[in-house]
Amino acid sequence: MLSGNGASVYHPRQPQQSPLWKLLDSHYETFERDYEQKFVKTYGYRRAVVDDVVRDYLKCGDLREGFARVRCPDCCHEYLLSFSCKGRWFCPSCHAKKVVQFGELLSSNILYSVPHRQYVFTLPKILRVYFKHDRKLLSKLCHCANRSLSTFLNTGLNVKVGKLGTVTAIQTFGDYGRWHPHLHLLVADGLFLPNGSFCVMPDINLKPLQKLFRASVLKMLKKEGKIDDDFIRMLMKWRHVSGFNIHNGVKIDRKDVKGREALAQYIIRNPFSLEKIR
Repeated sequence: MLSGNGASVYHPRQPQQSPLWKLLDSHYETFERDYEQKFVKTYGYRRAVVDDVVRDYLKCGDLREGFARVRCPDCCHEYLLSFSCKGRWFCPSCHAKKVVQFGELLSSNILYSVPHRQYVFTLPKILRVYFKHDRKLLSKLCHCANRSLSTFLNTGLNVKVGKLGTVTAIQTFGDYGRWHPHLHLLVADGLFLPNGSFCVMPDINLKPLQKLFRASVLKMLKKEGKIDDDFIRMLMKWRHVSGFNIHNGVKIDRKDVKGREALAQYIIRNPFSLEKIR
């Protein structure tokens, strides 16, 4: 913001006014104390990193917790800049900065000027609990999605040596913080060929991709000892086999640089909505 004489004026944020800060400051100690008795069965074990992130967040932007003195060498104006917690995926202020940087990085240095799509891979509710109690399965879920998508694109384009280009983000939350592990993929809409060209994928039915993804996930969970053949047979008898859903309706034109940047920012959005907390 500019002052009357045109000079920039620094306005420190007030983190203690955030509904998330007030909620945690008032209730987190009670939540921490009662977690094992009241919540572990429903929500899984509480990782130690959670306590560290919350406590750091409660100090974020507080001058009493440390600051830097910023001084202009020309006009000698100065102000105090409080330290931040750098709590990505949690602190609304720090993660907002991460989102902007991530979008700029992908748009400027990583994503090619080709058409892109957003793919969303979701799981049936009956399987989500396994990922809650064993978080390492989330990375294996990413491999399942990428292998399935690569096979789908290679088959659909009838090429054997095409390379997939994708950025995968794991999201474990749904509305109001419900446990809902799923994947958002920012995907080059086709395959990169060895000669340097790019082959664009036409619009085709996603049913084969859903079947590939379902088979890959069930095979992975069986290998990990989470499910057995009887469970798989039961699941396959369901009328709408299962809730393995894939959506790719968001398409970005190759010239839409801002669209790619906005989609990159969206796939790593913060799980907390301050508006919903209010």
